[in-house]
Amino acid sequence: MSAAEPGRAAQWLHQFAEAERLRFAPWFAVALGAGVLLYFALPAEPPAAAVWVTPPLVLFALLVGAWRGAAAGWASGLVAALALGFAAALWHAGRQPAPLDLPRGAVVVTGKVASVDILPEGRRVTLERPRLGEGEPALPRRIRVRLRSEDPARPAPGDVLSVRALVRPPVPPAYPGAWDFQRAAFFSGLGGSGFAIGRASVEPGAESVPLAGLRAEIEARTTAALPGGAGAIAAALLTGGQSAIPAADLAAMRDSGLAHLLSVSGLHIAIVMGVSFAVLRFALAAVPPLALRLPGKPLAAVGALGVGGFYMLLTGAEVPMQRSFAMAALATLALLTGRRAISMRGLALAAAVVLLLQPAAVLGPSFQMSFAAVMALIAGWEWLRPRLPPPERRWRRRIAVALFGTVATSILAGAATTPFGLHHFGRLQLYGVVANAVAVPLTSALIMPAGMAAVALMPLGLEGLALAPMGWGVEAVLAVARAVAAWPGAAVPVPPITAGGLCVVAFGMAWLCLWRSRWRLLGVPVIVAGFVAGAAQRPPDMLVSADARLIALRTGDGLLLQRLSGASNLTRDVWLRLYGRETAELLPPQRAGTFAGGAIACEAGACAIRPSPAGAVAAVLLRGDPPAWACAGAPLVVSAEPVRGRCAARVVDRFSVWRDGAHAVWLEPAGPRVLSDREARGARPWVPPQPKPRNAAAAREAPPQPTPEPE
Repeated sequence: MSAAEPGRAAQWLHQFAEAERLRFAPWFAVALGAGVLLYFALPAEPPAAAVWVTPPLVLFALLVGAWRGAAAGWASGLVAALALGFAAALWHAGRQPAPLDLPRGAVVVTGKVASVDILPEGRRVTLERPRLGEGEPALPRRIRVRLRSEDPARPAPGDVLSVRALVRPPVPPAYPGAWDFQRAAFFSGLGGSGFAIGRASVEPGAESVPLAGLRAEIEARTTAALPGGAGAIAAALLTGGQSAIPAADLAAMRDSGLAHLLSVSGLHIAIVMGVSFAVLRFALAAVPPLALRLPGKPLAAVGALGVGGFYMLLTGAEVPMQRSFAMAALATLALLTGRRAISMRGLALAAAVVLLLQPAAVLGPSFQMSFAAVMALIAGWEWLRPRLPPPERRWRRRIAVALFGTVATSILAGAATTPFGLHHFGRLQLYGVVANAVAVPLTSALIMPAGMAAVALMPLGLEGLALAPMGWGVEAVLAVARAVAAWPGAAVPVPPITAGGLCVVAFGMAWLCLWRSRWRLLGVPVIVAGFVAGAAQRPPDMLVSADARLIALRTGDGLLLQRLSGASNLTRDVWLRLYGRETAELLPPQRAGTFAGGAIACEAGACAIRPSPAGAVAAVLLRGDPPAWACAGAPLVVSAEPVRGRCAARVVDRFSVWRDGAHAVWLEPAGPRVLSDREARGARPWVPPQPKPRNAAAAREAPPQPTPEPE
């Protein structure tokens, strides 16, 4: 290496640091999120003392930055940020109470009502500090109970409710690697859910739950004035609760690409704060003594921020609202100090705040899609801004620019959220741009302003004057959703990309959006590689549910299900999304013959499955004892009932899934590869310990009844 090469490298590093000096800070949020993901990817819980590794690393990064310059400090700061994210997740997990050991039978549940969700049929209550039986101690986790549809009880937040119910812990993943309801419940404070088997008794509470009563009152008055799906959607936009929306309307909004309108987020808080800012500024300007003596714009901005904070708390402070409010607070501060209101550093700061307060949020679609969309919009605006023509006052040009902005926003946000939607939901909405071009302006100009006016008029009992036009707007959006969802190919089921592929795609998107130099274009092949790697992984050839009531068989021609009475519809739907299908055929229970192009051959109460000629064979028992050919000729036997050691081959039966959760099977040429849910998740605080029979007689009985499905 010549003597000039180190000098050129130093010069290049200096030029790079100067060109990208404003882009170093957002990468700390990326490293913070990577640390959180590293914690959740571990196969076992790390020692609690690992949190003390972070302070020395942070101090070391500060010293390196002071002594060796910005580039070296940034590199060591990334390591410190990664350690901080890991420590934050570990610390939050250690603070959570242990999962509940719930009784197997019905029990009287008593507790303070924390919230009430209106369902299409009946109500669902969430109880704080519940007691399971008379004289029992209060539990540290909440319990959610669905009341009977004919129950006349009308509990309100703050009341004390008592009801006899069957309560079960959160359900395990539908298959190894699927969404973990138990992990989500562990960090949200939920201990179990179930359904009432008797009528509830309600006693008025001495203390009210802050904002919960107001939320319930707004929902009740909105749905009373606007019955049906329109009222449920209007209430969701005002309070954040979507439980009352009919399933058909939810499906239409989802398939048309308008589901984001139901989840209150940046769009909604921007409308609320924008309308509040305009009203407050007009009110100050309308009073001459105030207009001459007070700074109207800063005061209106602070007042609008207060209204936005109240709206965030009213709607439950979900992750998108936390991100949006943090961005709004930074924008207000920038306005007061004369700085740029929206920036990538502001978005990174908002992401860091959410990650430190709720590390588990990084695993959910809400966090991922919200931040990805805003990051893409900011990056797109920064690229487009210097290329825009100077503003003109002609109204036609302004309308054209507004229409272009609406379409460009929908395209950018839709493209940014597509990989995350594919991973979590396995569907592509092809006409979302068309639907959003109509629905978003309606929401911004009519629905949300009318809803704000309705809330303001509720103390006077005049909310009907504003709810009527709000209902017209919601009905128009529903009409658009139903029409677009009915178009051919509106929602195409696609096999989801894997978590590893999604991480690669997300890193490529961050690389493309956060840097400003041309080398940011290297993010494009990274994104493509993530999609390819995420889609290349072969799905399991067989799946066995956690209660063995569902067994899936994948063949080249399609998907077949062995379904027993009481099988979970939720598990079936999740499996269909995994395979990118809308329907599946049922395996004939007692019919001999070959199916699926010869991949499945059934006889004598069992079926042999071989998806590919080079793959291994597995036997699926249909009824009764396993035939001799199944035990002797197949290296794997799968059964919905206990086999009890009658086969020398490896067995996945009802007791296998009772102990270790759902099982996935790949029939490879070298032999069957089996992965249980317990193996996939490892020994983590939210994973229940392996159950054990209480006595020898219990070991001969079937496992307990399955957990009620989450709502």
